[in-house]
Amino acid sequence: MIAHVILFQPRPDLTPQQRDAVLSALSSAARGAPSVRNCRVGRRIKHGLPGYEQAMRQDFEFAAIIEFDDEAGLREYLKHPAHVAIGEHFSAAAAAALAYDYELVSLEEARTW
Repeated sequence: MIAHVILFQPRPDLTPQQRDAVLSALSSAARGAPSVRNCRVGRRIKHGLPGYEQAMRQDFEFAAIIEFDDEAGLREYLKHPAHVAIGEHFSAAAAAALAYDYELVSLEEARTW
């Protein structure tokens, strides 16, 4: 499985309508691109325990994880017009954002890397 992982910090002046537009565009991208297998959005939680949480240099309030069967599905999605539309929304709405793609396998399969 391939995971397209987006970490997102909205601009402080983002209006509720603009936030809704970002979510609507993400929903359209997830429904519109046939290669998308799953799409989830998360909001960062802070537990306050000592450790990695305090070491993070940048705060990303939200994450989106879009899953695909394979790299070909990811490539199809990245070229899809719905992805172009969500990219425009993210760029306009973000104070900071990161996007990475990962091949996810079981721990046993990872031993072959």
